[in-house]
Amino acid sequence: MKQILITPKLCLGCRSCELACAVEHSLSKELFAAVIKKEQPTARIFVETDGVINLPLQCRHCQDPACVNACMSGALQRKPTTGMVVADQNKCVGCWMCVMACPFGAIAQDPEYKVINKCDRCPDLDQPACTVACPTGAVKFVEVSRFSQERRKQYLTSFAEEE
Repeated sequence: MKQILITPKLCLGCRSCELACAVEHSLSKELFAAVIKKEQPTARIFVETDGVINLPLQCRHCQDPACVNACMSGALQRKPTTGMVVADQNKCVGCWMCVMACPFGAIAQDPEYKVINKCDRCPDLDQPACTVACPTGAVKFVEVSRFSQERRKQYLTSFAEEE
């Protein structure tokens, strides 16, 4: 199983991940067509910044997701086979309980359709559009077995930089 690995210190705040995500979730799946048709596609990854650190945020597909537990309509479910938290927008009633329950702020409201938007890891692609678009490798799609290895390496590097 793979997870999206974020390395904040590599993020430039360029928002390429947001753009790629929005285009992938547009009807046309093409940047210029989406702009010309004024589809207003929305991203499912969000780059937050405080002026010093840029942090791409997306659904973590939690083991025990607070959003699923808060969803009254059953629109959010965790798939045991893939570990993914998936949204059925046809069942979403727009109560926003999941938005309030998510500790990461990773679920957004779709302003046009009044339903939720969240990362689905681009199921029609080999890897999520955000990971392909990131020019620095701040957003990567890695095997869970490599995930902790990468985190340990980042942790070690942070100590070396402090000295």
